[in-house]
Amino acid sequence: MQKKFLSSLLLIIVLNLLIKPLAIFGIDASVQNRVGASAYGLYFSLLNLSFLFNILLDVGINNYTTKNIAQYPHLVGRYWGKIMSFRLILFLLYAALTLIMALVFGYDSNQLMLLGVLVFNQLLVTLIAFVRSHFGGLHLFKTDAIISVLDRLLLILICGAVLFTNVTNGEFQIEWFIWMQTVAYALTAITAFALLIHKTGLPKFRLNKAFSFAILRKSYPYALLILLMMIYTRTDSVMLERIHPNGAYEAGVYAQGFRLLDALFMFGMIFANLLLPIFARMLKQKSTDLEALLNQSRNLLVGGAILIGFICHANASEILSLIYENNVAESVPSFQLLMWCFIAMSISLIYGTLLTAGGNLKFLNRISLVGVIANIGVNFYLIPIYGATGAALATIITQSLTALAQLIYAHQFLKLNFPMKTILHTLALVLWMLLMIRFVPSGNYLLFTQIIAGTVLLFLHRFIDFPSLISLVKKSELKN
Repeated sequence: MQKKFLSSLLLIIVLNLLIKPLAIFGIDASVQNRVGASAYGLYFSLLNLSFLFNILLDVGINNYTTKNIAQYPHLVGRYWGKIMSFRLILFLLYAALTLIMALVFGYDSNQLMLLGVLVFNQLLVTLIAFVRSHFGGLHLFKTDAIISVLDRLLLILICGAVLFTNVTNGEFQIEWFIWMQTVAYALTAITAFALLIHKTGLPKFRLNKAFSFAILRKSYPYALLILLMMIYTRTDSVMLERIHPNGAYEAGVYAQGFRLLDALFMFGMIFANLLLPIFARMLKQKSTDLEALLNQSRNLLVGGAILIGFICHANASEILSLIYENNVAESVPSFQLLMWCFIAMSISLIYGTLLTAGGNLKFLNRISLVGVIANIGVNFYLIPIYGATGAALATIITQSLTALAQLIYAHQFLKLNFPMKTILHTLALVLWMLLMIRFVPSGNYLLFTQIIAGTVLLFLHRFIDFPSLISLVKKSELKN
């Protein structure tokens, strides 16, 4: 099992290193450079509004499916046709609630039209995620890896043909970008369903009320958790655009700093999605390898996050200048704060996944509700005064609070040890990074020197420890 996990993780890392950075920084950032901060800021706000309630498209079905198929693979072909029919009802509910919320926020008819397309895109994204949850539960990690990047690859080809050729005489509109995403998502969804049908056979699409209510009863804790987490991670840009006097511009500035964090979070989610079925099966079988895998996963992700935080803070202007043409200085403060957020988000990804696999949804929902209250309250206070920087500060406060709570609870509930050597190695890494940032000047070329030196430190302090991972593979008693 861990051999399959490790090889699949390497494949996913390679594919995502090749595709997603190009999509995010080559395409998405180029779109913002072309259309400007205000136009992109409005799009960014509408995009995050479409995220807020998209759990209603899923109500926790994907996590529930991954966990249960990992434990009971023989059930895969029995229910997914019924679930798809149920999802169409959920889509109508999601679309209605999102559009009503947009009306409450005071968006005009043109903005509502754009939001409508983004709402449809969310349906396509959720359908892709639903198919991928089956691939993850069946441990078809390589198939999942390919589907995870296909939409981005298609967007690169479609949007790149317009951005970097003279086919439109240099003109570009944010509306075009939204429709290009629609095409990329649709083609990916068709491909994913074709692969699943090839594996499980053609389903019968019919709505079964009893089955739908049974799914809701079992999965609503997942749905509530994701809804709460989505609110405290995505509401900042919506509030920023709506309550700040220069909201669209501030949202565009915030988006420039948030883009790299979002890219890093995508990589972390890939890692977490691979861990979820592994953790679920290990917990069921009471595997003695659980704690070792947890420690290796946490060290790898959190160690990398510490390195990223230091380097991005010290080289914020240089990094942003490599990506953007405008508003670089204005984006630096929020960018620096957001990069430190990735440490807390990495902790949440590891321990949140472990607690989800163990069914500890009641605690996760409680701490997420605290996160929502804290995030909205701090944003209401800070955004009118500090704009994008205030939103970033609210994010780091919320993420740190929820991450610490998850870490403490997981170790207490599962009676896990937290090795003292991990604490010592972390303190040593922080000290070395402080010295490196202090004595190695910043600059476009020296940035790469810092990255290489920091990576060496991760190896020296065993945050990246391939021998231990290989040892876990050899000792594993789990069966495919």
